[in-house]
Amino acid sequence: MRQNEWYLVSSHGAVLFCIAAHQGCTVKDLADMLCLTRRTVWGVIGDLRRAGMLKVKKNGRVNHYTVNLDAPFRHPTIEGYTLRPIFTSLLRWHRRNRRSPAPL
Repeated sequence: MRQNEWYLVSSHGAVLFCIAAHQGCTVKDLADMLCLTRRTVWGVIGDLRRAGMLKVKKNGRVNHYTVNLDAPFRHPTIEGYTLRPIFTSLLRWHRRNRRSPAPL
């Protein structure tokens, strides 16, 4: 990546969106989609779980992740808002405009 590239959404936000958009994805899938290491993804998932934004259900040795749309945003400038209105709009747009099959 070039030094002058940056992203509006943090790794945490990108992981949340990918989990919402690609239900059933694994840590490996997330790492591959987002060009992150698996260790980084595990750390982000831990942060999101502790913040109440991500729910994890274990089925044998496999973890299944879901986004808690009623979790509040954690930034003070958008205090009081939940993930639901933003993620609902983003997911609707994603499903309508996806040009190729999901990379899973």
